[in-house]
Amino acid sequence: MTVSVVWAREAIPSGPSVFLAGPTPRSKAVASWRPQAIAALDAAWTAPPTLHILVPENPGRLRETEYDDQIEWEWEGLDRASAILFWIPRDLRTLPGFTTNVEFGFVARSGRAVLGCPPDCPNPERNRYLVRLARRLGVPVTETMVGTVARAVEIISAIDITP
Repeated sequence: MTVSVVWAREAIPSGPSVFLAGPTPRSKAVASWRPQAIAALDAAWTAPPTLHILVPENPGRLRETEYDDQIEWEWEGLDRASAILFWIPRDLRTLPGFTTNVEFGFVARSGRAVLGCPPDCPNPERNRYLVRLARRLGVPVTETMVGTVARAVEIISAIDITP
C-alpha cells in the first residue's frame, strides 16, 4: 500500500520494484509521462511491502552533464526490477524513444516487461515493430496507462513479494 520513488543515480533498494522505461523529455517544455505512471502505480499497489518505482529521471527534471553513471544506473535498474513498464507515447519531435527501442529488445524475453503504446500519440505507427515483437514473445501489450500499470502489478504480484 506504499510506494517510494527512486530517482536516477539513487541507490536501488531491494524488494518489489518497477522500472519506468520509455522516452525521457529532453526539454522542460515537454511534459514527462512518468508522474502519471507514478500516480497510477500508487493507486494500484495494494500489497503490504513497499513498491519501489525506479524513475530514470532526476528530481526537478534537471539534466546531468555526465551520462555514463546514468547508463549504469539504468542497466542496474533494468536488471533488478521485478517488472519493467514500457510506456511509449512516441513523438519523433519531442519523445523519439530511440534508446527505449534498444532497452525493450534487451529485456523483451525476461518475462518482466509490459509494453504500453497509446494509439493517440503523435507517431503510433513508429511503435508497430515493438508491438509485433512483444506479441511474438508473449509480452503483454496495452494501450492505456491504467492497463499498463495493471499488467506490471500482475507481473510483480506473481513473484514472491514477502519482505
